[in-house]
Amino acid sequence: MDVTPDSGQDIAAPPPHDAYAKAPDLRREMHQVLALGAEREGRQARPAIGPPVDAPAAERAWLLRRAALMDRMAMDAPRPGPVAAAAETAEQLVLHDRRHPDLVAGPHHPDAITLTPNCRLYVRQEYAAWTAADRPGTRTGPDPDPDPDPDPGRKNGT
Repeated sequence: MDVTPDSGQDIAAPPPHDAYAKAPDLRREMHQVLALGAEREGRQARPAIGPPVDAPAAERAWLLRRAALMDRMAMDAPRPGPVAAAAETAEQLVLHDRRHPDLVAGPHHPDAITLTPNCRLYVRQEYAAWTAADRPGTRTGPDPDPDPDPDPGRKNGT
């Protein structure tokens, strides 16, 4: 991992359409991030199937997905509320990654981030690297149900 000095310069991050190319649609991702948050907070039981979860990696996956979701929502609606939420969740990811530098996947270390707008660039860098690495830290890997039917009653003619 390249530890870039704290220069305050923008980091090179992939453009949003490249960074989020493998991301689920916003609605599906919102549901998945909410479910992960409920598991994290103990409001929903984690499935007992599969290997044990690495807590820092699982926490990071949730923080990263939440920050990427907020970044995508802020790009769709660049108003003060969504932009502030994207900046806040991005900063939370940066702080987590500073405590767990072994989980950083992209070329720029979180210590290179000094300005809030750069935190969103860091999210894009890390999301692109995370999806390229087949989503480490998640219990199911890539989206387990790539094409759920949003209206199952429609097939039965109802």
